[in-house]
Amino acid sequence: VQLQASGGGLVQAGGSLRLSCAASGRTFTDYVMGWFRQAPGQEREFVAAISRRGGSTGYADSVKGRFTISRDNAKNMVYLQMNSLKPEDTAVYYCAADRNPFLLGSYSREYEYDYWGQGTLVTVSS
Repeated sequence: VQLQASGGGLVQAGGSLRLSCAASGRTFTDYVMGWFRQAPGQEREFVAAISRRGGSTGYADSVKGRFTISRDNAKNMVYLQMNSLKPEDTAVYYCAADRNPFLLGSYSREYEYDYWGQGTLVTVSS
């Protein structure tokens, strides 16, 4: 599956952004979808994931209550709504697709994901 992330940009602290990820090439509903991010000089980390039908979600503690992941299976799209942004949210954000079932402890592991998008940069100024 091919993934194309978009929607990044520069925003002030406290602001909002919505990232989008368009999927193509395979059956979208076969995949758990996730968002990861990588800040400068740091390792890539899990942000959020959503089950194949969208009924279950999971979040990193650092974004819980501020970010919301959703998907539109009719459009082969996954979104990340980011509110109350902080400077520490500055990173390149990647969407990814996982063929495995949506399982606690599995969906947050980078190596579980099979396909990755190219990333979109989010910069939060203080």
